[in-house]
Amino acid sequence: MKQLLVLIAVLMMACAPQQAGQQVAQAANTLQMRFHCDKDTTVINQLLVKGNQSGIKEANALVEFFARELLGTPYVAHTLEGDQEMLTINIHQLDCLTFIETLYALTRTTLAGRYSWRDFADHIENVRYRNGEMGDYSTRIHYISEWIIDNHVRGNLVEVTPDLPHVDYMVKNIDYMTHHTDAYRQLKDDSVMVEKIRKFELRNHRFPYLKRSWLNDKSVKAALRSGDFVSLVTKAEGLDVSHNGIIIIDDNGDPYLLDASMSGGKVMLEGKPLFKYLERSKTNIGIRVFRMMP
Repeated sequence: MKQLLVLIAVLMMACAPQQAGQQVAQAANTLQMRFHCDKDTTVINQLLVKGNQSGIKEANALVEFFARELLGTPYVAHTLEGDQEMLTINIHQLDCLTFIETLYALTRTTLAGRYSWRDFADHIENVRYRNGEMGDYSTRIHYISEWIIDNHVRGNLVEVTPDLPHVDYMVKNIDYMTHHTDAYRQLKDDSVMVEKIRKFELRNHRFPYLKRSWLNDKSVKAALRSGDFVSLVTKAEGLDVSHNGIIIIDDNGDPYLLDASMSGGKVMLEGKPLFKYLERSKTNIGIRVFRMMP
């Protein structure tokens, strides 16, 4: 086991990035793919072998297992962006959303008893794109609210926030992207793409959330599980959430955030319980929680 961990670490350190937009493989569905480097498939296969050999058969437990395997992976933003939309696979650089997508795909592949990066890639496409099919930039699901709805309809994920004690609701327009087009490479000079994105933005969207003041409540902590996906709800105009990760429950029953941290620069377990972690934020006002469907 130690030898395998060392091998993975060596491969990750030795990985040489490829040129942006380089086509390296075709998925089974013939969609273009882009890898960070030629070691991605090897590392993914090795992780899947470890997942299958772990004997874990429960989704949340596998999510936690793979999250711990990815501890220390560098945080890198905007890894999905390029001159054209491609099915990007990058196990060596993660941001907060690609981190939870990666955990989903590793877990789903393992639950199916599969060992191949090709199955992993299929699950990445399935969870990342509307209706599970990649097209242009507008087919990628950019807002967590739609991401949860789309994946729930297709049997991938279920939001458990409405079942939590003390749940509250918010009504909000989710339209940040079309009001800040200069912040997005694909939208700056493409009015057609802006209108495509606008079509899928949400107006007067009502969604559940748990206020951060309840996160230290015993009944709430009892309802959360290690391996739950969690999104941090923001009061920023036009946005629903600002960050994503998973929940880890410690021996005292306190929930912690394990995430691809921009401030920490890597995948890490945050040092304070979730309710204390959120206390430092002026904009994050609560959480949403969702799980993989069986």
